Amino acid sequence: MMNKGLLCLIIFLFLANLVVYAEEIPLALDEAVSIAARDNRDILLKVEDVKKAKKKLAESEAALFPSLTFTGSWKDIRALYNKDLEQIDTQTSLKQTLYKGGKIINTIKQSKYGIEVARSLLDKTKLETILSVKDAFYTLLLAQEYALVNKGIMDNTKEHLDFLQTRYKDGQASESDILNVDASLETVRQAYLASLNQVEAGQILLANLLYLDKDVKINPQGQFNYQPQELAYDEAFLTAMHQRPEIRQYEAQEKSDKKTVEIAKADARPTIYASWDYYSSSTQMLSFAPGRAWQDWNILGITFSWPIFDGFATKAKVEQALIDLKETQLLKEKTLNDIALELKNAYLELKNAVSKIKSTQAEANLYQDTFLVTQEKYKKGIASELTLHDVTLGYEIALFNQKQAVYDYIIAKAGFDKATGGGV
Repeated sequence: MMNKGLLCLIIFLFLANLVVYAEEIPLALDEAVSIAARDNRDILLKVEDVKKAKKKLAESEAALFPSLTFTGSWKDIRALYNKDLEQIDTQTSLKQTLYKGGKIINTIKQSKYGIEVARSLLDKTKLETILSVKDAFYTLLLAQEYALVNKGIMDNTKEHLDFLQTRYKDGQASESDILNVDASLETVRQAYLASLNQVEAGQILLANLLYLDKDVKINPQGQFNYQPQELAYDEAFLTAMHQRPEIRQYEAQEKSDKKTVEIAKADARPTIYASWDYYSSSTQMLSFAPGRAWQDWNILGITFSWPIFDGFATKAKVEQALIDLKETQLLKEKTLNDIALELKNAYLELKNAVSKIKSTQAEANLYQDTFLVTQEKYKKGIASELTLHDVTLGYEIALFNQKQAVYDYIIAKAGFDKATGGGV
């Protein structure tokens, strides 16, 4: 019994360690993007659409091959003759379409364009998902930094409250001073709790994008690095016109719609096909020595048919296809304008982010200098520990502001990459 109890305890501790390990996982941005590309359901759905489009092409290409059909029947004839008779009939048909008004070849081309449309939609979904993952990843990283800053502010406010309470006991501070700092402490505490909620919300959002378990806590591994680079709007615009999947999507859709028009027109054109039919039949003969007689024959021919009048059904189909083509062309023009606007806005946001980084860098340098001077004064006994903590907190806030500016740049850069069609 002792051995079983010890074994159960070991298993419990092992599983407990697995649970603790599963609760928090370190995750780099590249890993997050890879997991999203592998497990994100929006991407997986578009992958299946590509597979379906390929099967649609295989279906349309099947019309190029002949069809072979076998039919067999068995009959038992009763009450017609003195003796019941049975009969077996078979038919084997081979049919090859020679001409169908261009419907077959246009359907095949339409299916190929359908694959291109599906691939473009997949690339579009990848771009959007990567942007969402980058946004969620760095938002979570910034939320953790923000929580640390708020904790520093809360700790510093507590120090001021303790200092005022000491002075109040010595008669050097009023009760109203304590009440003011205490109210400020409560406000800071609420801000700290709110920042912790932001961290939790960020973890839930990122886990949802990566389709991780809801109980998993992600610890993002990364830094807010800024690498300046030259940006040329004209070059970026040309890149977007070449790489954006939406443009490829509507170009392929436009070609597909043109083939749809031709497919509709084919219903008013002649159809020609060659066929070979082989028949066999067996009948039990009525005689003193009953036996089985087989007859077989085959027919080879070419069939030509041309619909003369179908109640204007083909005309209506063609007009519908032309309307679909016009709508696709209008959507293509709208998409081009939307992409140009998106790219322009992303470019301006990126420039603003670069300017903000420069201003926060200057502010951080100023607070760093103040911190170094105060630190020297503290070592010489000129400045108090509380003063040093105040200056240190000011420097940490300046560094956070700089990180926030870099965050804005990273998000703007990700949006700019997406706008140009890069990132897939």
